[in-house]
Amino acid sequence: MVAKNDISDLIRFALTTVFIVLFIVGVAIVAGMLIGRQTLKISVADVTKAVGYKPKPVKEPLIMNFVGDVMLDRGVEYMVNKYGNGSYNFPFLLVAEELKADVVFGNLEGPVSDQGYKAGSIYSFEADPRAIDGLKYAGFNVMSCANNHMLDYTRAALEDTLVRMKNANILCVGAGMNAAEAGAPKYLDVKGNKIAFLGYADFDVPAWLAGEQTSGLARLTAADLENGIQTARKEGADLVIVSFHFGAEYEPAANDRQIEWARAAIDKGADLVIGHHPHVIQPLEEYEADSKQGALAGTIKKENVFKFGQTGEKEEKASNKRGWIVYSLGNFVFDQNFSQETMEGGVLEVKTENGKISDVVLKKAKINSRYQPEIIGQDSKAD
Repeated sequence: MVAKNDISDLIRFALTTVFIVLFIVGVAIVAGMLIGRQTLKISVADVTKAVGYKPKPVKEPLIMNFVGDVMLDRGVEYMVNKYGNGSYNFPFLLVAEELKADVVFGNLEGPVSDQGYKAGSIYSFEADPRAIDGLKYAGFNVMSCANNHMLDYTRAALEDTLVRMKNANILCVGAGMNAAEAGAPKYLDVKGNKIAFLGYADFDVPAWLAGEQTSGLARLTAADLENGIQTARKEGADLVIVSFHFGAEYEPAANDRQIEWARAAIDKGADLVIGHHPHVIQPLEEYEADSKQGALAGTIKKENVFKFGQTGEKEEKASNKRGWIVYSLGNFVFDQNFSQETMEGGVLEVKTENGKISDVVLKKAKINSRYQPEIIGQDSKAD
């Protein structure tokens, strides 16, 4: 048995030890305060870092604007020099303030470069490198570079464009220095939202495609589309936006091929499909996919054709995958003054909440005789 005196000695020893330790710690703290003349500060970040806790980023609401073809050569360049004193802000003077948003997207109709030589048809475009200043002024931070004009002035102009766009902090989707880069999702991280963009041109011209070691456009097959969307999801994208340069020029309705590709993208997990190339506006629809039966087995929600200024709000309930498709936004900056339809374009405003699309509105832009777009009309809610 342990004697009572031994127990008392142990208790006294333990208490003395604790007292000494506390005294030393107290002295150290006081000394630190006196020497540094500051109080001890421990932030929440210090604590969370120490325990390895990573809070989920706050996904703030976003506003995104999408437009169609932006062509800054030919007649547009003439107007810039004649009336804009050579400034490529000129085409956007009437629209820049209203266009600016968290994301501003358009189709870049041709390279922006002083390299290469004319290798395309009589309808070949190559904008002055100063045109990038105009894109920045208007707020563009994403452009589709997957279209039938991007190689009008050879791969030298395309590669120069890719470099210039990167230096200007504008994503150039659907094209790259090689096939892997061209087909890979490009990302914007905005206010806690990770947004993925993919771009494709639906043309059967193998010479335009990027190769293992050569620049060009992204290849479009069902497998490429699915792989691109799934890669974006695996890499944490909150929103996946797919851009298609497809359809028939000057046709007001989407054809079967456009419908199949666009709805397939929603089936595979995209949230929004943006179309361009027809140079006229085509319908906007909300599409509910049927993942078990394929693209054309899905159903259309609300109206197939939305009036300008009309919006659609997505319902919050359990359902199959749903997304939005605009088959063509027409022209935004272009010199096709031979018809009223080619001198108009759509501006799709998309709002998000908690990393999901919450509201979509299609507005109209009219292009004036100096090839400057202006957004017109009032927004109104859908019935």
